[in-house]
Amino acid sequence: MNTPELLAPAGSLLMARTALDFGATAIYAGQPRYSLRVRNNDFGTLENLAAGIALTHARSGHFYLVSNILPHNAKLKTYLEDMAPVIALKPDALIMADPGLMMMIRERWPEMPLHLSVQANTVNHAAVKFWRSVGVSRVILSRELSLDEVAEIRQECPDTELEVFVHGALCIAYSGRCLLSGYFNHRDPNQGSCTNSCRWDYKVLEGSEDGGGDVALASPRPPAVAPAPTLPGAARPGTLRRPGATWLLEEKERPGEYMPIEEDEHGSYILNSKDLRAIEYVAKLTEIGVDSLKIEGRTKSPYYVARTCQSYRRAIDDAVAGRPFDAQLIGQLDGLANRGYTAGFYDRHPDRDYQNYLSGSSESSRSLYVGDVLGYDAEGLAEIAVKNHFAVGDRIEIIRPAGNLELVIEAMQNREGEAVTVAPGSGHLMRIALPPDCEGAFVAKYL
Repeated sequence: MNTPELLAPAGSLLMARTALDFGATAIYAGQPRYSLRVRNNDFGTLENLAAGIALTHARSGHFYLVSNILPHNAKLKTYLEDMAPVIALKPDALIMADPGLMMMIRERWPEMPLHLSVQANTVNHAAVKFWRSVGVSRVILSRELSLDEVAEIRQECPDTELEVFVHGALCIAYSGRCLLSGYFNHRDPNQGSCTNSCRWDYKVLEGSEDGGGDVALASPRPPAVAPAPTLPGAARPGTLRRPGATWLLEEKERPGEYMPIEEDEHGSYILNSKDLRAIEYVAKLTEIGVDSLKIEGRTKSPYYVARTCQSYRRAIDDAVAGRPFDAQLIGQLDGLANRGYTAGFYDRHPDRDYQNYLSGSSESSRSLYVGDVLGYDAEGLAEIAVKNHFAVGDRIEIIRPAGNLELVIEAMQNREGEAVTVAPGSGHLMRIALPPDCEGAFVAKYL
């Protein structure tokens, strides 16, 4: 059985280094102007990009540059000029979605490997064969495919590399083709400036429509609770008060601004999805022969990258070695900030007993990120930059590339060297006794 690549996100050099430390074999990052991540992206300079590529290659990894914008004419004028010094840095492939940009790259740099972005919405083997015919070496399949559909594409397209997402945020639109952010505040997701409008805090209020078609608030009564999302893994919406009614949406940070939406017997369709977590399907995806398993999250934290890479590295290694899946890996991922998890479209009807088994087996490993190990003081105590509350008596886990450690906090000092029992929260510095070689590690407490 071939070992699939573990592809990790990087919005900074620190994230790239962390991902490689914790088991990633490839990194993807994007230029802000030509990828879908403008925010929290340090690779806007050639210096950082060169350093990221050099770091990854020095660790025998692959570095893929994301250039998956769907451009308007204005960006075509600068594209080749801007890409020339980037391609000179020798990234291992460009991740692209727009056929026009791909044609321009192919004409100017015919030897540059191209990977087709998930933005291209590839859902069948005929499309994979088409993209292969125009020079694409790898296709990142759409998130809307089941395991059986992925397997069929693998069987029909043995000469094309296949990549799938296994973890991270899901878009409410088909593989990211969303207009919500552009509609609300003129920041187009497909130009890289998405404000994640689908994840804002919304309330739904009943509206009324006048004879001219204008919608207004029906009454000043307290807002109703927004119906639950209806995307994969989310709960079905509750009983509607009036099927086919007109509703108004009010966002938490914009009180009094009412946006009309339509809701029918199936629910409303602009609220956020749960996050993807497909670690329990890594063995099946490996068996199918998927070449690359991808983690979403270029705007996430180094802790997120460390935890996800470490967990999926273990799942991949177990799958290749024929070892059974360790359900406690699910608990480690539960400690990350998330909106609830779903397996997306991979398995439309998961077995209830199996899901109960996974839930029960992961309970003991659930944890919360609480700090970073900065180094050791003159007395040999580890200095912890606190991120969340922890206390003497807590059982903690030290997450590090050399292997995780577990211990109970028996004593603790504050920044001034005074004995304390509680680390109140973010912004504090605490000193505790840790074994050597924990500098740079992350700290989590078990729940």
